[in-house]
Order: sequence, then C-alpha cells, then structure tokens
Amino acid sequence: MSEMDTMESPAGQLSTDEIISAMARLSLPELEQVFGQVLALQAERRAAHLSADESTLLIRLSQGLPEELRERLLALRAKREEGTITDAEYEELTQLIDRAEELHAERMAALVELAKLRGVSLPVLMDQLGIRFPENVR
Repeated sequence: MSEMDTMESPAGQLSTDEIISAMARLSLPELEQVFGQVLALQAERRAAHLSADESTLLIRLSQGLPEELRERLLALRAKREEGTITDAEYEELTQLIDRAEELHAERMAALVELAKLRGVSLPVLMDQLGIRFPENVR
C-alpha cells in the first residue's frame, strides 16, 4: 500500500477507503464542515505553490456557516419537520437558510473565478478539487 493509501492515526493506520467510508456516514452539514476543513488544509499546503489570488479563492471556498449556526439550523429544521416550530423560530430558520444560501453563492462565485484563473471549465475544476454536488442538487 502506498503512503497515499493510508494515514497514521493514534489507533494505527486508516486506509483512504476507511476515511471515505466514515465520511459517507456524515450528515450533509457535517460533510460540508469536513469539506471546508479539507479545503483549508489543502489551501495551506498549496500556499507555497499558488498565486495570492488562488490562495484567496481557495480560502473563500472553505468558508461555510459557523458551527453554532449550522447546529441551530439543524435543530430548527428538525422542529419544523416535527411541527413544533414557533413563528419566531420559523423566521430564524428562514434567515439561517438565506445566510447559508448566500455563503453557497459566494463559494460558487469563488469556484467560477478560480476556474477562470486556472483556465479550466467549472466541472474540471470541481473534479480537480473533489467537489461533488449532493444527488438532490443535480
């Protein structure tokens, strides 16, 4: 197995397949958080090899809804599904959804800019970065 196929962990080595399998069990918000952290890590490691513009765009791509707001969004969605959401909570949910959509639009704009900067199409860039849309978005 190559170095790229395994990672050291306190409990031993994890294969890439084990990591992907664990990620497949995450909820969408958790997966987005991990994705943001992976993009930030990738940006840090590539920083020495990237232009300032590319680094800035990769950092913009890693920006998501802060953890506490993401957790609140999940809690409010659950209350809405249960039918126990108040009018005030529904308004808060609407505002959080709007903010999440704004952040998504900002990330998409950064993707488009980065694709132009690199001279590749958006699908090619997304493939290079390992970005996949959830099935319900296609």
